[in-house]
Amino acid sequence: MTKFSKSISALMLAGAAFAASSAQAQVAGIATLDTTDAIMQTKAFSQAYQQIGTTYANNSQMIQTKRKEINDINAQLDTNKDKNLTQEELDAAIKAKNPLLTQLEAKEREIAQLQQPIVTAQAFAVESIADRYATAQQQVVTQKKISLILSPEAFIWAPDAVDVTKAVTAALDLAIPAVGITPPANWQPKQSTGALYEQIQQRLLTAARVQAIRNAQAQQAAQQQGTAPAATAPATTPAPQPESR
Repeated sequence: MTKFSKSISALMLAGAAFAASSAQAQVAGIATLDTTDAIMQTKAFSQAYQQIGTTYANNSQMIQTKRKEINDINAQLDTNKDKNLTQEELDAAIKAKNPLLTQLEAKEREIAQLQQPIVTAQAFAVESIADRYATAQQQVVTQKKISLILSPEAFIWAPDAVDVTKAVTAALDLAIPAVGITPPANWQPKQSTGALYEQIQQRLLTAARVQAIRNAQAQQAAQQQGTAPAATAPATTPAPQPESR
């Protein structure tokens, strides 16, 4: 090996060592953390949502049936039959006192009633995990000697080692491996729980929509090729219950 080659190799090794130490230094000082994702990735969250999905399977099925009935009513209110119920068409139905509107409101109330125990159980499970979150985060902060935590959106770029979301999830898994889904009588969620629950449901809804698009694309591609699409593996976390209109 020539002297020049040795120098290049030394510089490369030094650069790699510097990059590794730099990433470690950033973790020790500044970290990024996705609180919502840290909670959603816990074993307790996944198990609780799966249990809720099983416990209230009948409710979910009835909700889907009611939504189909609502879609059928909307189709009748869609006077120009363009499959798009506009505000003008609704206003016309209200002005004409169309009895279908009464049926529509009744079915929406029924959906809300069917959703209530599901939402309550999910919110209770989320709050049970969130109550241990601060302790888990502090544990990671202490272990990694972190002085500042920022949201992932605050970074334009950062090495993977800066993200401590998985570390907080691991700490939560140790602290609370499982949670109940039946709240005590007259239980009411905290205000912070409501905001966190909405974020979680929105992410689950987005994930479900993305999966639906992928399934549709796979089915279309399979039809074009004349083959049957492969079955999609079930998600580890069930899709959220749809909100009432």
